[in-house]
Amino acid sequence: MLYLNPDDFLLKPALATIHCEPNWKWKKRDTPLPNFDLFYVWSGEGTVFLNKKPHHVGKGHCFLFRPGDETEATHNPQDPLVLTYIHFDIAETPRLIPSAHRIFDNTIGFESLLTQYIRLFLVKTYGAEIEGKLILKQLIIHLLREEQEKEKELGNTSNILLEAILEIANYIQQHPGEPHTIESLSARANFSPRYFSKKFKQIIGHTVKSYIVYSRIKRAEHLLHISGMTVTETAYALGYNDLHFFSRQFKQYTGKNPSEVR
Repeated sequence: MLYLNPDDFLLKPALATIHCEPNWKWKKRDTPLPNFDLFYVWSGEGTVFLNKKPHHVGKGHCFLFRPGDETEATHNPQDPLVLTYIHFDIAETPRLIPSAHRIFDNTIGFESLLTQYIRLFLVKTYGAEIEGKLILKQLIIHLLREEQEKEKELGNTSNILLEAILEIANYIQQHPGEPHTIESLSARANFSPRYFSKKFKQIIGHTVKSYIVYSRIKRAEHLLHISGMTVTETAYALGYNDLHFFSRQFKQYTGKNPSEVR
């Protein structure tokens, strides 16, 4: 998409910035997505499923859904999502397409472009389509630039650091029920909590806390589906003292109640 002429972008009327209602849910379509969809999270907490793979999302998470993708999403009613979506097509086959999901560390420039794009079409604006195509091209460039910079950062990451972070991620997966904290995990890796948190998110793609929850919910799915454990037994085995909190987190990540899986 980097080398496409802006005129090759075919804008669609499906675009908005929305504050999702507490009972909001993006249900899976009967047919796969027909267009490209640029999907950005301004705030809130939720889970986006892309081709059945869950992504725990918050501020700065951005997706570029492609035609044919299967998508659905849920969110935390107590911390609802605020998001922008922009649908479009392209006239030519692109040589370079941004990856499906990324997390922006610096969101200011990207959010400014999103705001400009949406405002163009709130009212009938002179030259809106021409400017919109230019802004959309800029948004794609931001995605590709972010991707290149992330790859460069990872390429400069020492093998010792990489191995240490991967060992901690594996440890969390193997012991999901333990009362993990950033302090205890960073001490295990011999890093300061701040440095550990930054590098963990950079390498794994999740914050430490969200990865802990993700690992617990994935283990809970297995226990409920395979072992025959009750919902209460599963919650307590994974360190939850509040059954309602466990059920809420489980549904947030999977879109289902624990009893449905069992």
